[in-house]
Amino acid sequence: MTAFLLRRLAQTVPIALLVATLVFSLIHLIPGDPVEMMLGEGAQRSQVEALRHDLGLDRPLATQYLSFLTGLVRADLGMSLHFREPVIEILVRHYPATLELTLASMVVALLVSIPLGVLAASHRNRFLDHVSRVVALVGVSIPNFWLGPMLILLFAIQLDWFPVSGRTGWLSLVLPAVTLGTALSGILTRMVRSSVAEELEKPYMMAALARGLRRGSVLRIHALKNASIPVVTIIGLQFGALLTGAIITETIFSWPGLGRLVIQAIRLRDYPLVQGSILAIALTYLVINLITDVVYAMLDPRIRVS
Repeated sequence: MTAFLLRRLAQTVPIALLVATLVFSLIHLIPGDPVEMMLGEGAQRSQVEALRHDLGLDRPLATQYLSFLTGLVRADLGMSLHFREPVIEILVRHYPATLELTLASMVVALLVSIPLGVLAASHRNRFLDHVSRVVALVGVSIPNFWLGPMLILLFAIQLDWFPVSGRTGWLSLVLPAVTLGTALSGILTRMVRSSVAEELEKPYMMAALARGLRRGSVLRIHALKNASIPVVTIIGLQFGALLTGAIITETIFSWPGLGRLVIQAIRLRDYPLVQGSILAIALTYLVINLITDVVYAMLDPRIRVS
């Protein structure tokens, strides 16, 4: 297991370097002069040159890139133009809120999808299976930017059960987590249903039932575990989708996370903060993929050997 982990870490390093390079390249790929975009068309030439010098954009490209990588190793992502404080400190302050919302959304999706998917697989082409298909289709079809305001109108304004916005306690987490986790629950329900149904057709499952084992125990101990690898794949891939989807959800609920921070930074034309926020989201997605591979190896020892 240690050798597998070290091998995956070694493979992750060049990918992380590529991600950092792509984020650095944003400043050179976007059309127009980013400094003039940040200051506006009415800015004086001296102001433009001063800001370009402060950002280091008047230096050769290779020097800028080397300075960017050096700062990244030291956790130095520059200074925010609007907040006048280090970008890394702003990210550290907002990152826990996004991580909290993403994990809560994942919990909501798993609590819905695993029981519903297993029930659908064990009652194929019957009433519960049809119900699971409808729930999955509805969950995937409803967009976050519609579901969020509807939940606010019903549960926050009409019923007054939850706060309308902000991060004031666990109650304020419920509506954003449900909004963000609904679509994922639909995807995971279909995946759990198909994976468990496939396992139920295999000979070892029939042999276990023939030996007199209870169907519920066989489903829980054998089928669900063996069907978990494709489900873990979807969870790992969709975690990045939750991070990007959090941009809309955090804006709707005024959740003080990275997603809302990205929108604020773009609106304020705070280039260092935009770059740092995107880099934090991208590297988080990379780490989640690494964790997914480790979970693979724990679930299936053959992966460690291959």
